[in-house]
Amino acid sequence: MINKLIANLLPHMPKKLIWVFSKRYIAGESIEEGILAAKLLNEKKIEVTIDLLGEFITTLDEAKVNRDEYLEIINRFTGENVIGNFSLKPTMFGLLIDKEVCYRYIREIVELAAQKNTFVRIDMEDSACVDLENDLYNRLRAEFPKNVGLVLQAYLRRTRDDIKRFHVIDAGINQLNFRLCKGIYVESAEIAFKDYQEVRNHYLEDLEFMFKNHIYAGIATHDKYLVEKAFGLIEKYKVPAHRYEFQMLYGVTPELRQSIVNKGHKMRVYVPFGKQWFNYSTRRLKENPKVASDIIKALFIRG
Repeated sequence: MINKLIANLLPHMPKKLIWVFSKRYIAGESIEEGILAAKLLNEKKIEVTIDLLGEFITTLDEAKVNRDEYLEIINRFTGENVIGNFSLKPTMFGLLIDKEVCYRYIREIVELAAQKNTFVRIDMEDSACVDLENDLYNRLRAEFPKNVGLVLQAYLRRTRDDIKRFHVIDAGINQLNFRLCKGIYVESAEIAFKDYQEVRNHYLEDLEFMFKNHIYAGIATHDKYLVEKAFGLIEKYKVPAHRYEFQMLYGVTPELRQSIVNKGHKMRVYVPFGKQWFNYSTRRLKENPKVASDIIKALFIRG
């Protein structure tokens, strides 16, 4: 209860204070810091997905700036031979302002990724964006089937049906590529499952459907229970190593992450960076209030 109270209060405190918490979860503000963090992970045999922080812009001028930054990011990271790919949020490109402008800007990014023989993951956002982002993925996949993927959220009641619809469209070509996560946005009970174990169960059911139907799975979780169950499904369906990977957030559960790597499974870490780190950090804090006590110790015990 105390940790939750602290977690709710900290977002209203000075940014320098929040940075005590944030630096654990964010590579930095600059491209150079992002490249350094990515290379250090690569040295540990961990691949990365690079994310420029930001979302829900208000003008198309901001969307154009974000497009230009992503084009630079792809050129810089591939030029530095970083082993990894890229993630982006469509609302950063005007999804809720002008979906055609958004499509055009993201298409330019995916086109460059295809030229560089790399990959772009479309992050899923709140329920108001799901249909728009599903449609965006379908349009891009038609042109760049090997260079674009999507995130799915297991806590949404609609997700299984969405996977089945994508599977029908794919028609057995086996080019679907999904990151499966639990889901983080606050949604109503009509839209999302609320019970903790119920979300876990649906996550595993979705993952099993993906394995059974040869859909590439990014198993995105820090839940040891889900990791162990995923191991069991991989063994049950004899899923080849090139058809799945585990994924985790930068700075989260490093011991569990390393244990997965030690077992020989592919691991990818989501590496966020950029000047718009504040909202991302406070969201992470609300998801994991236990970290609040670490912040207080850092401030008052270690100064």
